[in-house]
Amino acid sequence: MRVVCIDDEQISLQYLQIQLEKVSYVEVIAMFTNPYEGKHFILNEEVDVVFLDIQMPEINGIQLAEILLEKKPNLIIVFVTAYEMFAIDAFQLNALDYVVKPINADRLQQTIKRIEKQLRQQVNDTLSPQQLLRIKVAPFLAFEIEPDVFEPIEWRTKKSQELFLYLLQNNNELIEKSSLIEILWSDYDLGSVYDLLYTTIYNVRKHLRPFNEHIILKNCADGYILELKQVEIDLIKWEEVLDTLGNVDESTVALYENAMQLNRGMYLANNDYIWLEGERYRLERLWVHTAAQIAFYYMNVGKLTEAMKWYDDIIERHPTMEEAHFNLMKLYEANGDFTLMMQQYNELNKVLRKELEGRPSNHIVDWYVQRMK
Repeated sequence: MRVVCIDDEQISLQYLQIQLEKVSYVEVIAMFTNPYEGKHFILNEEVDVVFLDIQMPEINGIQLAEILLEKKPNLIIVFVTAYEMFAIDAFQLNALDYVVKPINADRLQQTIKRIEKQLRQQVNDTLSPQQLLRIKVAPFLAFEIEPDVFEPIEWRTKKSQELFLYLLQNNNELIEKSSLIEILWSDYDLGSVYDLLYTTIYNVRKHLRPFNEHIILKNCADGYILELKQVEIDLIKWEEVLDTLGNVDESTVALYENAMQLNRGMYLANNDYIWLEGERYRLERLWVHTAAQIAFYYMNVGKLTEAMKWYDDIIERHPTMEEAHFNLMKLYEANGDFTLMMQQYNELNKVLRKELEGRPSNHIVDWYVQRMK
């Protein structure tokens, strides 16, 4: 295990070296009091682990870690701090991420064991650049870890998740740091908010480590760019397929139904971020429009059961959509099932009262009254 130590205090460096060299399989290959010299060395040499002081006058340790991880995403960084509560509260780091001065030998041994475990996991978990990484965002974020097996990431903080999702929604675009701060920390004191940004970026990089051949987070002068390589996102793929199909007819309806299997729910349905509402609304309008086209096709060709299924799907996803209820009522009438027609009308009444404190539109009421005479 090749280790580099960076601390602006020479005494702290020497003490850390003594403790690390008690571990037989740890090799301290370099130590630096100047963080910029340390950065240059790390980026140009083979390094497994960096022990990095958080509070340095030249540059914040979290900020330096974020720079290092952009170039070497598999690098393991352990922060060193004199203030345990500073590390926990301000930077929200987990146990692997920091040790407290003066360094306790037992705690250091535990940290080394965790590092070993993480190094082994990196070998097994990282996808090759040739593999396709599939990501689901409907109805929640999940990554394919085995063929057709998707799992969510257990994010260290809610802000880490939100920052990644915002960058993912705007992938391949430069997002300024000031914009991220306004979105995620608009009510925070400006003096500490950049530390929060660097910490959150650091945590995002850590969580994305198994996918670093496919998801590249680049640090630019004024912001960040999330680049995707060999990545398939379910709703983007869904839109791309729909764009190739043309009108819904006998030759395309099966293709449309297959394509709709890519959209398994609302975009990030479990998240309530204000910034995603516009995109969610756009995608839902497209889904409803497509589902209604399929249902209308089946209704026109006399396949009433298939049409009913699609209107049921629309109502399940959007219970207040009047026209879907209305078309289902008309299908029940055409099928001679007046009981189901009445039940559907009553269900529409009920949901509109509950959700919107309203009633069905006049043309639906008039149609229903005519049938009940």
